[in-house]
Amino acid sequence: MPYARTVRMLLLALVLVATGRWVQAQTPELGETTFPNSGAAEAQEPFLRGLLLLHSFEYDDAREAFAEARRIDPDFAMAYWGEAMAHNHPVWFRQNTKAARDVLSKLAPTPEARLAKAPTDREKDYLRTADVLFVGDDDKEARDRAFAEAMQRLYERYPDDLDAAAFYALSLLGTSHGGRDFRIYMKAAAVVEEVFARNPNHPGAAHYLIHSYDDPIHAPVGLRAARVYSKIAPAASHALHMPSHIFVAMGMWDDVVASNEASWAAADARVERKKLGVNQRGFHALWWLCYGYLQQGRYDKAQETLHIIAEDVRRSNGSTRTRYHLAAMRAAYVIDTEQWSSDVLRIELDHEGLGVETVAMDLFTRGMAAVKNGDEETTRQFLAAMMNRVREAKEGKSKQAATVMQHELKALLLFDEGQPDAALALLREAAAIEDGMAFDFGPPSPVKPARELLGEMLLALDRPAEAQDEFRQALDRAPKRTRSLLGLARAASKAGDAETARQAYGTLRQIWHRADAGLPAVQEVHGMLGTGSE
Repeated sequence: MPYARTVRMLLLALVLVATGRWVQAQTPELGETTFPNSGAAEAQEPFLRGLLLLHSFEYDDAREAFAEARRIDPDFAMAYWGEAMAHNHPVWFRQNTKAARDVLSKLAPTPEARLAKAPTDREKDYLRTADVLFVGDDDKEARDRAFAEAMQRLYERYPDDLDAAAFYALSLLGTSHGGRDFRIYMKAAAVVEEVFARNPNHPGAAHYLIHSYDDPIHAPVGLRAARVYSKIAPAASHALHMPSHIFVAMGMWDDVVASNEASWAAADARVERKKLGVNQRGFHALWWLCYGYLQQGRYDKAQETLHIIAEDVRRSNGSTRTRYHLAAMRAAYVIDTEQWSSDVLRIELDHEGLGVETVAMDLFTRGMAAVKNGDEETTRQFLAAMMNRVREAKEGKSKQAATVMQHELKALLLFDEGQPDAALALLREAAAIEDGMAFDFGPPSPVKPARELLGEMLLALDRPAEAQDEFRQALDRAPKRTRSLLGLARAASKAGDAETARQAYGTLRQIWHRADAGLPAVQEVHGMLGTGSE
């Protein structure tokens, strides 16, 4: 049965009440919510579909659904509101302000005229929040803060409106422009926990809880939401991916892979169903899938994902989106497999239009491969290119990450030149910068955690006790990352800490239960534990 028809059949009946249409959207594909509005009966299905898609960040499809609703009912004020809101991406700090303003102007040219189109006080209040977000001060950060304040007023005025509460929590997350601010994230979590308790099938509730908790400290609290979100909205590829935010933060690699395999497949099914272009594929899920395969020791599967992205770079004529993901996936593959002469390093990658962190990641990866292959001249060329990009970059997290990788590559050169003390000092500086960066979600950035590299260097200098401490700290930021676990196991073994070594090797054995046959590190694990490889 076609997807759209399935949604139509599963939406519950519309019941008129004095304040407008009290309608409930309930579908096993997208979730469940209740949203009173004054739109025409015929416009309810696309409007509610758009609302559920909006909660799952399926922005393109949400815009289509809201546009369909307003075409059916040209005076349906909330349909214009929804379409405008689909141009705002709070967690990603992106907004197409002009497009949103254009949508609102189609309802009426001024805020006052738009309010006159809304039959109820509640709908007028929703429209006011949109005007705060899109029509106010042109400084986006200021508008984001003002929008969160407006959403708080809406949330407090309509305590039974779970969508107002959910969107208020999301607006709070959109004010954390300086990186993850735990005070903001926990405030958002407190609001949306109430939504989740009152409606465990609300897609925004589970979704925004995951975003609130997707760091190594809070991830265990978000595991419940992660377990249910994909079941709430399996038709949304983003909903299938989002649980892996919690799984990565907890080192649950089998779950990471399953989540992103499902998301990648769903995104491709949507591309096929809607006859979309290559840039609409689910590359974000593919990147996380590649990283999950690497942690599982399934390097052949990870390489398959690289072939996919490389081909899609060609098919898209080198779009920025495909090239970004190629850079991230290739870096993870080379760094985590330590295949310093891999064919993937020969894939051409144009840096035009890519951000400083992405370019630095690519230059660092190729530079580290060069130094490991004894090609000092090429390494210096990559380092010089990195330093130029970092010097010109604006201050912020991306420049911090790029600076860490610059220090790491320079430290590798110093170590190769026989200057271990200088190399260690530079790596400790890099680690201090990384420690000061806000926790982020997903595969690590910088691609080679500074304390992991520092631990490996200390281990090479036969200082295993110090190395052990560095690997432990690396694992605090990236739980169960296998390169750090392997370093910890080796350092503990050399330091005579048999129990720590046994635990670390044991964890690796569990993670690598599906690893490619013949990997030296897997054989090392079984040899140290006295077990046969399977």
